[in-house]
Amino acid sequence: MNFKSINPYNEEIVGTYNAETDKAISEKLQKAETAFQSWRKVPLKDRSLLMAKAGNILRRDVEEYARMITLEMGKPISESRAEVNKCALVCDYYAENASEFLSDEIIKTDAQQSFVRHDPIGAVFAIMPWNFPFWQVFRFAAPTLIAGNVGLLKHAPNVFGCAELIEGVFKKAGFPDGVFQNLIVHHDKTESIIAHDVVKAVTLTGSERAGAAVAQISARYIKKTLLELGGNNAFIVWEDADIDKAVATALTARMLNCGQSCIAAKRFILMENIYDEFVTKFTTGVKNLKSGDPLESGTQVGPLARKDLADQLQQQVQKSVTMGAELLLGGKQNGAYHEPTILGNVKPGMPAFDEETFGPLAAMLKVKTIEEAFALSEQSRYGLGVTVCTTNIEMALKYAGEVSDGAYFINELVKSDPRLPFGGEKRSGYGRELAKDGMMEFVNRKTVYVK
Repeated sequence: MNFKSINPYNEEIVGTYNAETDKAISEKLQKAETAFQSWRKVPLKDRSLLMAKAGNILRRDVEEYARMITLEMGKPISESRAEVNKCALVCDYYAENASEFLSDEIIKTDAQQSFVRHDPIGAVFAIMPWNFPFWQVFRFAAPTLIAGNVGLLKHAPNVFGCAELIEGVFKKAGFPDGVFQNLIVHHDKTESIIAHDVVKAVTLTGSERAGAAVAQISARYIKKTLLELGGNNAFIVWEDADIDKAVATALTARMLNCGQSCIAAKRFILMENIYDEFVTKFTTGVKNLKSGDPLESGTQVGPLARKDLADQLQQQVQKSVTMGAELLLGGKQNGAYHEPTILGNVKPGMPAFDEETFGPLAAMLKVKTIEEAFALSEQSRYGLGVTVCTTNIEMALKYAGEVSDGAYFINELVKSDPRLPFGGEKRSGYGRELAKDGMMEFVNRKTVYVK
């Protein structure tokens, strides 16, 4: 099978990649097992040093990596640079903190000694998406490799160029052969890879459908999974909020990466007293965003990663309008480019409310009370994160326990930070990445008892 990576802005072919044979896949799996047996014995200090080197390489070659991201999936070049630099930060974070996270956990019992130690488990198979093609991989790889595991990457087919460069980062940093390997495979090889005895766990970032399929396969073979799936985040603005600041935050929360983010704000739930002001200022802000060639430094909105993604968003817009939503801005599509779009009068039952809209579409809802706002926020099968904008921090904190999502941000967009655990509830998946939690997902927390 032949894969083509196509620039969504001009439809030019970025690269062509041949699928690996069953024999080649088998050889890479065996190489992973061989590498694990020696890698796990490398002192933690040395593994951490290598990860720090990977971070330095990312910074050094940021332009090369950022360019490939933009060519393959259309992200504005300034955002691509920021993504690569964030990957360097996650390398630094785990290099600096792994010793503390992996240290023995002393627990007092009636034993002479009793503690929990943290041992690596082996090969972790990562199935990663195209929307943040470097960041999604590094936030898995940094803690997993430092812990003594080895990684196998199946990236999205439209970013195989990024996948090859990521493997190259670890090679340049001096990681032993086989510790991190890129697999050029179609999804029909997923089950055989998961089933292989070498693979001990699976981590997936992707759609709800992909997550359900991988979880089912992994359960059949008793393999642990971590799933980070879709989202339909609510952005709630109370009437006491600083509207100008809320609008500025909202613009980034919705339009970053052209709206192609699981944690993007998608449903804007606004108190009726500030609805008109917020919508007017938000609309002005969206109009001022510069669309164009994502390789140009001033571009803020580029194409979606593929034409079929823009087609899907257009269908969601049109159906919502047919059901009574008011088209306030945008709404047109040209190939993979979809205009930044704002819909007013959005209600439950419309695609703009019920579904994950993976693109530059903002849905505006008007409510009378704070309780109604949170009730609408909870009216979703997803549960990644919620933003609340208000000057009454104390009151906002009281509502944190009422939100079922995995994150609750006050006066800030929901975002991932290497120092904080990240993950969702409900159909948004399970497990946590980043912080100490992310490292603990793929280690054997082994109880040691001495009488």
